Amino acid sequence: MQSDGPTNAAEDQRPLLYLEDLPVGRRFVTGSYVMEAEAIKAFASQFDPQPFHLSEEAAKATLFGALAASGWHTAAVTMRLMVESGPRLAGGVIGAGTEVKWPKPTRPGDVLHVEGEVLAVRASQSRPGRGILSMRSETRNQHGDVVQTMTTDLIILCRGPAE
Repeated sequence: MQSDGPTNAAEDQRPLLYLEDLPVGRRFVTGSYVMEAEAIKAFASQFDPQPFHLSEEAAKATLFGALAASGWHTAAVTMRLMVESGPRLAGGVIGAGTEVKWPKPTRPGDVLHVEGEVLAVRASQSRPGRGILSMRSETRNQHGDVVQTMTTDLIILCRGPAE
């Protein structure tokens, strides 16, 4: 289980992005993360204890036919990749709503990364100094297969007058 993003804020060299810095159509690609079988089982035992997430042997007799990561595990890895190596958003990656789909299972050994695009940007009418950024992201494995899609609304700060 590894990721290639910065380990703390002091090491983060990515530019801090405000609402005004993120036009519709802007794209990004994150670093990568290796999904290991033991991590799949550990996550599942704590949060999604179903046979196809817990045991290679038990998974053979299920719809998946082999060990598969929980979709929620894939979502958690996606979040980590976004925070560590996606666009560095002013105020953080703060969700205001999302739609998530898992078109294909994540398997042990998959090397995941996220590709995203800004779909819409709007300043808040009721809360000056912030806005909503709508983003679509695809989490892909090493073969380019999409294992998760998300369309998310994020709360993001606007650039202040002195910045």
